Amino acid sequence: MPLIAAAADEHDNIRELTRPVVEALVDGGFFTMLKTKSVGGMELKPSIFARVTEALAYADGSTGWVVCQSNGCSTTSAYLHPHVAQEIFGRPDGIVAWGPPGSPYEATPVEGGYRITGKWRFMSGSQNATWLGAHLRVAGTRETKTFLYPKSSATFHDIWHTLGLRGTASNEYSVDDLFIPHERAIWRDDPRDRRSDSPLYRFTSNQLYSIGFGGVALGIARATMDAFLALPREKTRRGAGKPMVENNVVQSHVAQSEARWRSARYFLHAAADEALETIEERGEMDLDQRTRLRLASTWAIQSSREIVNTLFHDCGSMAVFEENPFERRLRDIDTVAQQGQGRILHYETVGQVMLGVSPENIF
Repeated sequence: MPLIAAAADEHDNIRELTRPVVEALVDGGFFTMLKTKSVGGMELKPSIFARVTEALAYADGSTGWVVCQSNGCSTTSAYLHPHVAQEIFGRPDGIVAWGPPGSPYEATPVEGGYRITGKWRFMSGSQNATWLGAHLRVAGTRETKTFLYPKSSATFHDIWHTLGLRGTASNEYSVDDLFIPHERAIWRDDPRDRRSDSPLYRFTSNQLYSIGFGGVALGIARATMDAFLALPREKTRRGAGKPMVENNVVQSHVAQSEARWRSARYFLHAAADEALETIEERGEMDLDQRTRLRLASTWAIQSSREIVNTLFHDCGSMAVFEENPFERRLRDIDTVAQQGQGRILHYETVGQVMLGVSPENIF
């Protein structure tokens, strides 16, 4: 934690994690939490995974984000032939990075596999990955496969100049007429290719992302709250007649932030644990639990965003300076809330399910 916290400013400046931090994460097994045990992974309980991403993001949001994203990609180890899974994920630094699905490109079937061409963004953790992935619809079908290939096969484009989470190196990459053998083209999150009986892989990778990124948001919020509580007792905002600690509005905000953070955290962990228990008993979670996971993760992210924004503004003008603990965390949490897992649209989806209406969006 001290190593990560000390490197946070540098992560922001160089727009990737520092080598000492990456080496410490690899040595500590932080990229193996959701890998299969067959390739040296932990198959960690999802609610514990959320606690780890929270702790990392408490020190630095970008570090927590990269670890979460890389672990989500590593669930692919449960869908590959054992010798391919070992080749990609068996080493301690066997890390995969990819961008989100939904690209307009198609994979063309050819003898022995596929050929793919395309360009993708938001490849978080690209600087420390050894393999990359892409999600493309198979030409002539409506189905999407995940294609894996060595990092050396791609061309990188430096586009990651952003508001927050600057250290995640979520850059753009492209491939041109790249051949992918059948053994590295899989139906991810699909029983057709699932080779593990572990309850962990009855969660989709998207659900595990949502749980982990909920933890990232909670870590950023908790760090902001603790920094706010550590401000000097005598601190007085310009134009105010008494110290902040005696301001009734500030007092109320602090209490509400604490309640919001603890309730959001409990909801996230409880939803993950309930889903896991049902999977262990019945083999899969039900629609109510899927819906609850979607709601809990979105609520954790949006509640964290509200906490950070509230306390940032309560700090007054000093909060805008880079030398204090608030400015980067505000940028990071607003960036977390902008990505897919934090979309306000998820509330509509959950409401539609609760009201018996077919959901318009995938969750």
